[in-house]
Formats: sequence, C-alpha cells, structure tokens
Amino acid sequence: MLYAQQQQPQNSWKVKFKGIGIFSSPRVTDLNGDGIGDVVFGAGRTEFHTCDSAVIALNGLTGEVLWTVPAIDHIFTSATLKDLNGDHINDIFMGGRSAELMAIDGKTGKVIWKFNKKQGKIKWLNFYNPQFIKDQDHDGVEDILTSNGGNVLAVPFEEKDRTPGNLVVLSGKSGKLLARASMPDGKETYMSVAAYPTQDNKDYNVVFGTGGETIGGHLYVTTLSEILRGDISKAKILDACPDKGYIGPPVWIDITGDGTPDIIANAVEGTLLAFDGKTDSKLWSVTMPNTEAYSSVAPGYFTGEDHVPDFFVSYAVGHWPDFGWSRQFMVNGATGKIAYLDSLGSYQTSTPVVIDLDGDGIDEALLNVNSEVYDEMNNPSFSNILVIVDFKTSDFRQFGDSNPGSNLASTPWIGDMDHNGLLDIVYCHGTNTKRTYSFDGLQVNRISTQIPIKSEIKWGAYMGSSYNGIFESK
Repeated sequence: MLYAQQQQPQNSWKVKFKGIGIFSSPRVTDLNGDGIGDVVFGAGRTEFHTCDSAVIALNGLTGEVLWTVPAIDHIFTSATLKDLNGDHINDIFMGGRSAELMAIDGKTGKVIWKFNKKQGKIKWLNFYNPQFIKDQDHDGVEDILTSNGGNVLAVPFEEKDRTPGNLVVLSGKSGKLLARASMPDGKETYMSVAAYPTQDNKDYNVVFGTGGETIGGHLYVTTLSEILRGDISKAKILDACPDKGYIGPPVWIDITGDGTPDIIANAVEGTLLAFDGKTDSKLWSVTMPNTEAYSSVAPGYFTGEDHVPDFFVSYAVGHWPDFGWSRQFMVNGATGKIAYLDSLGSYQTSTPVVIDLDGDGIDEALLNVNSEVYDEMNNPSFSNILVIVDFKTSDFRQFGDSNPGSNLASTPWIGDMDHNGLLDIVYCHGTNTKRTYSFDGLQVNRISTQIPIKSEIKWGAYMGSSYNGIFESK
C-alpha cells in the first residue's frame, strides 16, 4: 500500500492510495481519542485477491493512516460501530467477499475476532452490512444480525449454481454462529438487512430481499424470533419480480403518521416501493422505465408541503451489465407522485445524503456525480464532482472541485467531525480516469466547510446517520 497526502486549508485534506479500489462507504467515529471524528472504510482488489489494506482508518484531522487490516478478499461493506471491549472507543465490524467478517479494535486496529467459516457446515459467501440487536447469548454484549450470499462465479441469467442466501445471527463478542435461516425461496441474497424493534420491544421486524441482477426474487419481512428458530419459511412476501431481485438496503420510516414505521425499498427492475408497516400492504409504487436500482433510498423533507418524508433515488439507465447514464427522481411520500426528475452523470450506485443547508425546513440532497468526456479517438476520460440538489428551485449546483476518476458505489458522509457546528463532508472515489471498474487507486477527501449545521442531519451516510436503515420522523 502506498499513499500520498495533500493538506488543504481549513482542515480539508485529500489522501490517495495506490493499488486498491473501493465499494465501501466511509464511517466517522473518534478512534484516537482526540475529540475529532476519524474515518474508516473498506477496500480491496478484484475478487479472490488478498489485500494488506482491506480496512483502513484515517486520522480525521490530518488524513494520516491510523491503522490498516488485511483480508483475503475485498471488504465492500460499510462499518458498523460498537464499543466491544469497554475502552470507550468504538470498535469496527466489517464484512465482504469470501465470507470475510471481522471485529476490529477501533483504537489499535487489532482484529478481535474473524468469522469462522467452518461453522454451520454450509457454503459461506459474501457478508453484507451487519446490524446490532439485543444480546441473545447473554454474555453482556449486543449481537449481530446480517445476511450472507451472492456467488460471483454464477453464470448470469442461469438459475442453477445459485447457492441460497442466509440470514445469520452471530455473537457480537466472539463471532460465534447463534442462528441461521435460509432464504424462503431458495434464492441468493445481496441485500443488507434493516431491523426495527417491535412495539413491545421483545422482537424485531426484519426486511430482507432475494434475487439479483438477472435472477428474480422477493422482498420479505420476517421477525428475529423466526430467524433464531432457523425457519423463515413463513416470512411475508411484500413484493415479487420474476426477472430481477432486490439489492439496495430498505428504509424503516413512518409516512402514514400512525407511529409505526413503514417500509421503503428499491426493486432492481427500477421501482421504488412503499409498504404500510402495520398491514404490510402496498401504499404506492413508482417505476422509472429503462432503469435498474442497485442503490438505497435517501429520505428527507423535500417538498415543503407537509410533514410526511419524501424520497430521492438515483437509478442506472439501461440493463445489466450495459449502463450509461444515471437518472434521479424524488417522490412525494404522501402521494407517491414524482416531484423532481433529472439525469445527472454516468452510471454509479452510491446513494444520496440529505441535509437542510439553509435552515428553511426543506432538505437538499448531496450526491457524487460521474462525468465522462471522449477525445477524438473516442477514448473516455472520467471525473467526478459533488452536486447539491435544491428541490425548492428544481435545480442543482456543483459543490467543491472536480476530481479525476469515478465513483461507482461509495456514498458520502456528512456531519460535524470536529464539533465546531460547521459541515464536514467525507467522500471516496477511484482515481483511474480511463476505466470505472478498477482497483488500482482510490482517493479519500475531507471537505471542512464554513456552512453552519442548522438542524439534525438524519440521513448523512449510507443507511442513514445511525447506519441502520432507520429514519426517525419529526
């Protein structure tokens, strides 16, 4: 691993790494005890290649490397944070390809435990974003709910050799397998689960999805208790698609005003779906023709018409694996009608983040946008920028400088790293200007702005500011 650091004014910085790429989204937490949020993310090389820097932690003030952790394959998830060892520093839980899942001491970078692939006597595949649940094995430490599946070697459009995915409960303290439940339809899974406590706080409702880019699947809701029993065959089907699956993580959010969170999710076929959290019935759906969805959903108050959250998404135009441009649209959460539509940048699967920049009660969205320019020989050159979408004016504007390279899947982080009341932005992208799908360089950027944070940022990262897919309404 080689990296070069460029210091910028006002605590902004850029750090470049050679020989690795990124699908992970950055998380921020104070790892060195200096009171300033540090940055942690996953990285790696192409499938089935080891990497000496598969999890990387950076000093939030300077961009210097705090520690790195190796892995046998690409770490593409985003960190889940919890103080496991009681030192008052969050520890890091991350997973990826080839059944890589580990708990890392946030202060030192030492691996606390790694998932033992000999558990369960099945073929373990990719681990997706883990979520913490109540302590199930009574060892005093919260445990982990996650999903495992997705065979990268399976032939596209071919149903056979698709190992069924699993929902998995692991000991947060040791990584020991506590429970496993196979997908009800026998399909693969690529979706990170989102779990919400039941009203009596004795169980969890869990949303998960099956299918992939070329294989049909279902969107389900089940309970943790059923997962613990090892049988989710009675999981409720929310939606089904014969040709495409459900990949982007869902969102728990109340849009009916009944105090019960509802479910918002993307279907790969290019559809945004809303379901009533009490009845599981469909509230509305919006399909964008000739698109596919591999990202998650960004909720916010975008219309200014009511107190019902709205939803902004970015879809890929085309059909896997042939994508060109991206299409973004915002849906009024109360009506299920499109209230904003645009096409910003070429293909990427990162998710927008949300903030009310001017304090007027109407949120804006920030997303990473790729662009490509062709020379006289029709050779492309890629660059990327941050864009702010203003739904009040139905317009957008560039934020900050353009950077060489492109971003395929890393969602920015926004918040206040140094507790000065001003907005900080952390975002990552590849540095290859000739190819988008590459693992030969990445750049991490911190922008320390002079923009005051005027209200709580609820959706400032991948799966929200709490990293769990839950949006707490006003």
